[in-house]
Amino acid sequence: MTSDDTRAARTEAVRALEAEFGELINRFRRIITENANRLSPGMLPGAYKVFTTIVRRDGITLSGLAESLMADKGQISRTVRELEQLGLVQRTPDPDDGRSSLLSPTPFGLERLEVARAPQEHSLVDALEEWPLDDITNLTRLLHALTAGESPAS
Repeated sequence: MTSDDTRAARTEAVRALEAEFGELINRFRRIITENANRLSPGMLPGAYKVFTTIVRRDGITLSGLAESLMADKGQISRTVRELEQLGLVQRTPDPDDGRSSLLSPTPFGLERLEVARAPQEHSLVDALEEWPLDDITNLTRLLHALTAGESPAS
């Protein structure tokens, strides 16, 4: 196989991967929209993403949250206030910076999130039921490498 053939084959494989990612993204958008509505009726997917990021990065500052989501700090601030009003998020003083607060999910927020995620978590577990555990672990490792812009270590 010539280098041109190899490059063409790689390009074709990457295009096929891109198409599959497109389908996966559409499926996840649908899941996120459904989860957001189960978390709080009428919640927008963006607010759900802010909330789940706070859950994952428990004790994050507003600035850190905006940076993590690559979003406008003012918009994130408004969304966090809405999440606070819903009882899903709480602020505590940042011991390292008195001008700042740390954002954390409330016990109620964690409970609501568990309920919201349950239907999809079961469907993903069901979809992967026939997959060998090593394949699931390998896919996770490869996706992490792709997301981090790293070469996958075998």
